[in-house]
Amino acid sequence: MITTRGSGSPGHRFAAILAVAALTVLGVTACDAADDEDRPAPAAGVTWGACPAPAPGSPRDPRLTCAKVEVPLDYGRPDGPSIEVAISRLAATDPAKRHGVLLLNPGGPALPGLDTPSAMAPTLPKPVLDGYDLIGFDPRGVGTSTPQSCGLENPSVAALFPYPAADGSIDANVRAARATAAKCAAQAGENLRHFTTANTARDLDRVREALGEAKISYWGQSYGTYLGTVYSTLYPDKTDRVILEGNVDPAHVWAGEAESWGKGMAERFPDAAAVAAGQDATLGLGATPGEVTRTYLALADRLDRRPAPVPGTPQSLTGATLRAVTYALLIHNNTLPVLAQVWKAAADLADGHVTDADGQVLQQVFAETPPAPGVPADNQATMFLALTCGDAEWSHDVGSYARRSAADRAAWPLTAGMPANIWPCAFWPQPAEKPVTVTGDGPRTTLILQNRRDHATPWDSGVGLRHALGNRAAFVGVDNGGHYVYHEGSACADNAVVSFLDTGRLPDQDLDCTDVPRH
Repeated sequence: MITTRGSGSPGHRFAAILAVAALTVLGVTACDAADDEDRPAPAAGVTWGACPAPAPGSPRDPRLTCAKVEVPLDYGRPDGPSIEVAISRLAATDPAKRHGVLLLNPGGPALPGLDTPSAMAPTLPKPVLDGYDLIGFDPRGVGTSTPQSCGLENPSVAALFPYPAADGSIDANVRAARATAAKCAAQAGENLRHFTTANTARDLDRVREALGEAKISYWGQSYGTYLGTVYSTLYPDKTDRVILEGNVDPAHVWAGEAESWGKGMAERFPDAAAVAAGQDATLGLGATPGEVTRTYLALADRLDRRPAPVPGTPQSLTGATLRAVTYALLIHNNTLPVLAQVWKAAADLADGHVTDADGQVLQQVFAETPPAPGVPADNQATMFLALTCGDAEWSHDVGSYARRSAADRAAWPLTAGMPANIWPCAFWPQPAEKPVTVTGDGPRTTLILQNRRDHATPWDSGVGLRHALGNRAAFVGVDNGGHYVYHEGSACADNAVVSFLDTGRLPDQDLDCTDVPRH
């Protein structure tokens, strides 16, 4: 559901792109200026020091400091076993103007977040950097926060996406889902039931206490929007200024949210098809978006039926891989030209003739990104399952998935029936608790940011969250494509964000931003 700001750049490896392409992100009245001046310095509840080593080849901002906060594994047994949550900080640049802390979550589900403050800081203006300690964190079970592992042979999150066979059969998906659930039960065990969004929200309140803050501000992207919504529901008097960007509808967690991807892809795909059509003379994929779409669908079906071996590797390009790359590169507008090149390379590979340029593209597609030291290779895939399967119960009627997948496949051919297909969640243990009920009760302190053509968390999901929060929120809708709103070309949206963080005041009414040129 989400990615870090930089991960959509053309130079990033495909494995890293896919890691953030899965599902794929609060409130009380803000204090006025006089309250800020009188607020005491935060208590020293954590000891800041060096951060854990990042993944090989990944830089780390030297200004970043890190700490760990101990939290209960099971909040129903607060005196029972404990785990650690790793947090990071970029301190406010002007202590005299410091307002408080701004916790940042990049989504996923299950993306690590220690480096999110460094990724966000270059996009933020001086008043925000002056006024907030930017706080990142690896959520429980993720990254360096007591990482969990199911021991999955294929560690990719994208490998979990259940694309049906070429003929629409889901028999292989059922077997894979059952085996994956059994593997997690055997390897990760009963404790994995406690690695949920609700407990992650409770962890954030322990972090707030450790930081010595009466309230926290929060910015969540994609899956992080659900985490922020749950936190504000559980702790309405502990939240200050909250931004939710690329939104999950809390009424559709998680099977319903997954099933929204077909419509979302249909709304977003024409942006990329138009870019490819504009390069028809060199790409040969079609002169109109409609022609490009037909070419793409035929290519995906062809690769479903006959995967294309990739020269120099033991791997083959399948229809599922092509769809997963497409999903990932639709997240940003600036990667649409790269996506068009991927489609050309895939078509050439399927035809049996690969140019040097194609080879460079395919190397990026199949390059592997090593995990951080001490983090299992399948950590994100494991925690993706823990959250999506453990937050809310899925149907256990195996037969119903075949019917729903077939209907979804017919309605939304770009996703080939995957969103409504069976996941390991169908064989998962019953969740430890019911999902947190989100209502419009509470103070008005949330700003919702939503693109109209967001395939990862579609427009309808953002509208659903808006309805759920009611008067607690203001809504900024942007006529743009991609998964991100802030710093993506809309001055209308950016100004609303900065003003809210700086002053604590939400727009008087919902905004309809139309200042982004169509890509």
